[in-house]
Amino acid sequence: MNIDRILKTVSKPGRYAGGELGQTIKNKEDIKCRWAFCFPDTYEIGMSNLGIRILYGALNREPDVWCERCFAPWTDMEEQMRKHQIPLWALESGDPIAQFDFVAFTIGYEMSYTNILYMLSLGNIPVCTDARGEDDPIVIGGGCCTYNPEPLAMFFDLFSIGEGEEALPELSRLYIRMKEDGSYTRENFLHEAARLGGFYVPSFYEVAYNDDGTIASVTKKYDDIPDRIEKRIVRDLDSAYFPDNTFVPYIDTVQDRIMLEVYRGCPRGCRFCQAGMVYRPIREKSPGILADQAKCLYENTGYEEISLASLSISDYTRLSELTERLLAFTDDARVSLALPSLRADTFTKELMDRISSVRTGTLTFAPEAGSQRLRDVINKNVTEEEILNACRLAFASGKNQVKLYFMIGHPTETTEDLEGIFHLSRNVVNAFYQCKERPKGRNSVQVTLSVAAFVPKPFTAFQWEKQDPLSVTEEKQLFLKNTITDRKIRYNYHDAQVGRIEGVFARGDRKLCAALLEAHRRGLRFDAWEEFFSYDTWIEIFDAVGVDPDFYTTRGFGLDEILPWDIIDCGIEKSFLLREREKAYQTKTTKNCMEACAGCGANRLGGEQTWCSKELCQYRKTN
Repeated sequence: MNIDRILKTVSKPGRYAGGELGQTIKNKEDIKCRWAFCFPDTYEIGMSNLGIRILYGALNREPDVWCERCFAPWTDMEEQMRKHQIPLWALESGDPIAQFDFVAFTIGYEMSYTNILYMLSLGNIPVCTDARGEDDPIVIGGGCCTYNPEPLAMFFDLFSIGEGEEALPELSRLYIRMKEDGSYTRENFLHEAARLGGFYVPSFYEVAYNDDGTIASVTKKYDDIPDRIEKRIVRDLDSAYFPDNTFVPYIDTVQDRIMLEVYRGCPRGCRFCQAGMVYRPIREKSPGILADQAKCLYENTGYEEISLASLSISDYTRLSELTERLLAFTDDARVSLALPSLRADTFTKELMDRISSVRTGTLTFAPEAGSQRLRDVINKNVTEEEILNACRLAFASGKNQVKLYFMIGHPTETTEDLEGIFHLSRNVVNAFYQCKERPKGRNSVQVTLSVAAFVPKPFTAFQWEKQDPLSVTEEKQLFLKNTITDRKIRYNYHDAQVGRIEGVFARGDRKLCAALLEAHRRGLRFDAWEEFFSYDTWIEIFDAVGVDPDFYTTRGFGLDEILPWDIIDCGIEKSFLLREREKAYQTKTTKNCMEACAGCGANRLGGEQTWCSKELCQYRKTN
């Protein structure tokens, strides 16, 4: 069947055509190792992923390695592929992914798990590891969800834990060497990979359970593989690979702009935030290097917007110098500068003045909780006055739209905390009208609230906590909806049912593999999309395979029990997380890494380029 004829029958054929400016094409005769880098969602979302862009380039720097891209086909394309027996293919070569040496998935969201099995099936690759033969690809996973890989253990040959710019080329070299010297078998290769560091092979670890369903023990298959898999990090971001070119898609994508990674990690230590823990230690790039990378990407792509990517951009210690360097060319080129992760307590007039010299969108701040008491519980370390002051600066600079992120369901939350979300939002509206320099005219202020439900995540101080029952979450959402009566405040909230299923897989163990396999058998995919997600079907699946969702959500985990993700070492000590949990219940805050070291343990992974190695961090010297 001619693919071109099929593309004329489906929506957004640009998803499947390839050929974009910035793709890498190589001569297959020169290639000894091929990667199909898969994103378990649509092209528009996957092409916006910075990690794919970095790893794609890092692998393709190797002259005998070729990395290509693959995305989840939309259902109209799936129908045509199954009808005409067309296997899932990679965009650059058009070859079926089953012909590749590695099929890699980047996994950033629990609700994409069913799409992994969907893509493997479309690619004619056995979904379970024990069904794969010597000629099948090695299926590898990476990304933030692999810090608890256990719900996916049945489907992946190995996981790359941590950052992959150096680890994946190293894995490729191992593969090539073993193929060339004749020592390669699937088992031998996985054994050697497990010894490299940073790679987890689930089939080499046997998990036993207690009668109550908790984990009793984990036993290794080989003595020479690690008891716990320590994540890999890139110590020096200045010398690390970063693409000087990037894809320019033919269709609109979610993040259709230059994404400039400023630093990794976060100094703040919010107690609910997984990313703030697992991406430590903090490593910054130099402003000069960042400016050169931005200018190079602009010249190679023609994009008219640059987004400064980090967990908290206003905590970058050299932000003033960076913006000055960027504005040196963005002013004349009329290139927008986007700062998507601002903190209210570090938002200054100087910063507002700088970013106001180019086109900017709505400013976003994340109070996360409505009351100061609850912000102290979660260690947000921001006051209402700091939030209002940041909004005043924005209004005085011509803004009339502000977005505020909140989360409901935090441990110890009360009705007063929920009411505080509306009171704070109303105070932001009042601050607009009290600001003499505010924009004049017919446009009034618009405050948009985006309210998520708390999901306890691994490697956070709240990893042991209960998640609100579904009915309680829905009651809180309705309470807020009825409380927010000001038409200048727009209220958006996440689906509570999705949040419950997300919570199951976030803290799940290997018993959930059976649920995913049954979900695949029933045809579930695109669970992150409202039109496909079926809560009732998921409950039926859990019942069918004997899984109790409450075991992973509304059950508080024991402080001394073996956790499914204990097999992974992300660099953060469990003793630190326990101390932070205790301080949360005492309503005590912890200073951020710029002020004092709290002894999280990440400095043992560091290097000379990390904050944790500097004199500021004295914990290891004194404890």
